[in-house]
Amino acid sequence: MSYTVVWVPAAEQELAELWLNAAQRREVTEAAREIDSRLRFSPAEQGESRPRGRRILLVLPLGVTFEILPEDRIVRVLDVWRFEKRG
Repeated sequence: MSYTVVWVPAAEQELAELWLNAAQRREVTEAAREIDSRLRFSPAEQGESRPRGRRILLVLPLGVTFEILPEDRIVRVLDVWRFEKRG
């Protein structure tokens, strides 16, 4: 059974700004789609746990913080940022 993925307004706005400012917009678009897909079908298995029941997931070039509301089958994306691969 799948989850509904909801980006809170602040995260949606940040994603839009990241996309507008990206040299490679396609990378940002593909990463956002991959994040949505992973969170829709297996959110508890994605990323790493953090305090207060939150998790982070990195899909180059984006990182997100999210929380799972299992009783409602909802995943809320709370924050998004751009990162660069090191090395």
